[in-house]
Amino acid sequence: MLFGFVLLFAYCLLVWAVFFKFKWMKFNIAWAIVSASVGLHLLIIFMIGLRFMTPMATEARVVQHTIQLTPRLSEPTLVTAVLVEPNVPVKKGQPLFQFDRRPYEMKVRRLEASLAQSKQDVLVMQADLEAATAKVARLKSDLVYANYQSKLSTDLAGKGAGPEEDAQKWTAQVAASKAAILEAQAEEARARLRYTSQIDGMNTAVAEVEAELELARYYLENTVMVAPEDGYIVNLQVRPGMVAGDVRFGAIASFICDADRYLLANFFQENLKYVKPGQTVEAAIDLYPGQIFTGKVEAVWRGSGQGQYLPSGVLPTFNFVPAETPQGQFAVAIRLDGDQSLFPIGTQGRAAIYTNPTSGFVVLRKIGIRTYSWFNWLYPFSG
Repeated sequence: MLFGFVLLFAYCLLVWAVFFKFKWMKFNIAWAIVSASVGLHLLIIFMIGLRFMTPMATEARVVQHTIQLTPRLSEPTLVTAVLVEPNVPVKKGQPLFQFDRRPYEMKVRRLEASLAQSKQDVLVMQADLEAATAKVARLKSDLVYANYQSKLSTDLAGKGAGPEEDAQKWTAQVAASKAAILEAQAEEARARLRYTSQIDGMNTAVAEVEAELELARYYLENTVMVAPEDGYIVNLQVRPGMVAGDVRFGAIASFICDADRYLLANFFQENLKYVKPGQTVEAAIDLYPGQIFTGKVEAVWRGSGQGQYLPSGVLPTFNFVPAETPQGQFAVAIRLDGDQSLFPIGTQGRAAIYTNPTSGFVVLRKIGIRTYSWFNWLYPFSG
């Protein structure tokens, strides 16, 4: 910057000497235009230095993470109580809204009864399996007796000591006993499958009811909505008597988190050539006219939605004569020093980054940003 001042001073001295001191040339309108034009071009040195050594964003806003509070309930549910006030800080886990518990309590009790019944059904399955096993054993004994009677009747009928009808009857009884055994064995297999059907050592019927009960208890716990983090709610429109839940509507409030608050400033891409994380920043916040806040560059967001194409079956079109579009900008995340609660979400202002704190251009930028801050006492006019 010193070189620029020296060069500008030398040029002004030259003009004074040529046209006014020694009057080597006559100063007229043409030479006045030429002299002013050369002088304005020399001022470009200061403009370049300010843009690259101390880039300033004319649009900067305080950004905070927000959480959309959506009830995790299985059905539309009545809001019975609002336990929070707008703009009042709350701690993580503090109750915010109370929903009607009765439908979920009744479902939990019903599933608890179903679980007890399912556990009893397992004992019934065990008894059914034992009965089916005993039935197979009994039918096998009947088959042995039928085989004995069939053989005895056949031998007696062959010697003429017994009727032929008895032999035929016991032969038919053997076939019936074999069919009955097959049927009983199938029943035993079904009973065994029902009784031994398990997942992680638990009967599947019991496991299914337990899973439904856990889900019902989860929904019951969600009838009290708690703060997900430390923060506060600004626009609180929820009132007792409203209905919210699965299909009524989505989020019922926006929760502003206290953590991770930063200033997001927009810079023209070419001005970020020398910007790096950790560099010193000064910000003029419109909420505090006449004050300057310091901070550090946290990150440079090197990306923009203008370079993104969404998946589509339509080929992109390109104009040979591009339309007039705003110059592309990148965002810079800035972490301000001091008490973060002084900067509410959405607070705006301007921010200057000092890429070389020893540069003489820093003084000019400090003057400029402080002038802007003090002018906030007057502008914009309220009418």
